[in-house]
Amino acid sequence: MKSDNAKKGVARAPHRSLYYASGYTDEELAQPMVGIICAKNELIPGHIELDRIAEAVKAGVRMAGGTPVEFPAIGVCDGIAMGHEGMKYSLVTRELIADSVECVAKAHQFDALVMIPNCDKIVPGMLMAAARLDLPTVFVSGGPMMPGHLAGNDPSNPYSGKNLSLTDMFEAVGGLAVGKVTEEQLKEMEHRACPGCGACSGMFTANSMNCLTEVLGLGL
Repeated sequence: MKSDNAKKGVARAPHRSLYYASGYTDEELAQPMVGIICAKNELIPGHIELDRIAEAVKAGVRMAGGTPVEFPAIGVCDGIAMGHEGMKYSLVTRELIADSVECVAKAHQFDALVMIPNCDKIVPGMLMAAARLDLPTVFVSGGPMMPGHLAGNDPSNPYSGKNLSLTDMFEAVGGLAVGKVTEEQLKEMEHRACPGCGACSGMFTANSMNCLTEVLGLGL
């Protein structure tokens, strides 16, 4: 196993002592070491519950006879970053994610990887890392956000009684500028457009890249 480079033999006694410090057992160290890259954070709605997926993934790895080792990846929410200085920092995170995953996987000599991403630059960043590393790799995405809904039958609001997505919110900001919606209507929409976690409800980079990951055969 590739991980034997970091854990097997007399010369690796110091390495094993560090694994023991983290709570790993001899039985766990004898098994394939599977890196679990989880992009969980409290910034991006598509990532807010990725830790729950990570726990299920780790359980599956253990059931299959491997030892899961989790480490994080950063992420930026393009929807929150856009329209101000923050958008200058979004694209560069793709390379930062790819580089950091590659660094950790190479440094610790993992035998396989499970990537748990979602959203715009995180999925392609992890795909780039997977291609560079050439290890057995599976992606388990957080999945898409469900649509929102604006109840009622208000003829003065073109969105009344319809499902809502983030796209509708962008359009409604323009609608306010030309008098198609009021500030009160826009306020109600912003509370209902994104009802819960998941990649933004629209064919943006997050959902298109998750679809592409499946087409490539990497998505679970």
